[in-house]
Amino acid sequence: MNVLQLVRSAFRSKPRDAAAQALYDECLSKSQSYDDLSGQIMRQRLAPTAVCIDVGCCLGDELKKMMTAAPQGTFFAFEPLPHLFERLRKRFKQSNVRLSNVALSDQEGTIDFNFVETNPAYSGIRRRRYDRPHERDRTIQVPTDRLDNVLGAAGSPKVDLIKIDVEGAELLVMRGAEATLKRDRPIVIFEHGLGGTDCYDVRPEHVYDFLAGCGLSVSLMEEFLADRPPLSRDAFVDQFDAGRNFYFVAHP
Repeated sequence: MNVLQLVRSAFRSKPRDAAAQALYDECLSKSQSYDDLSGQIMRQRLAPTAVCIDVGCCLGDELKKMMTAAPQGTFFAFEPLPHLFERLRKRFKQSNVRLSNVALSDQEGTIDFNFVETNPAYSGIRRRRYDRPHERDRTIQVPTDRLDNVLGAAGSPKVDLIKIDVEGAELLVMRGAEATLKRDRPIVIFEHGLGGTDCYDVRPEHVYDFLAGCGLSVSLMEEFLADRPPLSRDAFVDQFDAGRNFYFVAHP
């Protein structure tokens, strides 16, 4: 989900005290920054005919940014929740947008998927930790596939950018896209943070090493835009463990 929508969904009513207001303001500021930075990356780094992938498309706001940055591009978007997928079908009817009601992972078939009815942004292959008490969730069945399979069936186009926002399952998505990552070495904007990723028994070292094996470095988005050196393995781990940032960009 668009990170601004995620923050606002977590605070459905006005914060009731100064501490809650301060937390809300901090989260909103950081979320706005992540949204702005992802848009800047797309505008600066995508050619008009770029091929882009949106994994965890939700309402389609990031997909819309991709389409604006690459007006003659080709777009693959994946959203496993049926009701959100139907909204996407109504919003995006362009012939260059290929929507799939699929949860991307490192396997193909049908899986149990945790649908958080009271906060769909927190839905995922596994149940993540919730910030609010009394969330209501249930298990649904959704199809799953590997990005390499999907792209192979589409003729294996050269991919320029992938956005991954899947509430902790980002390494599963990356493993299912290993051939694409190694072949094309695209820009990958991905969420990676405590509360989601650790529920998959995944550490930042695992993600860093996998991306390095695909020929990709990892940066903070603002550092990438400024052409500064990427994060070291230890620095990436520190960002994760300290909760300083939860959106990163992998790149050649």
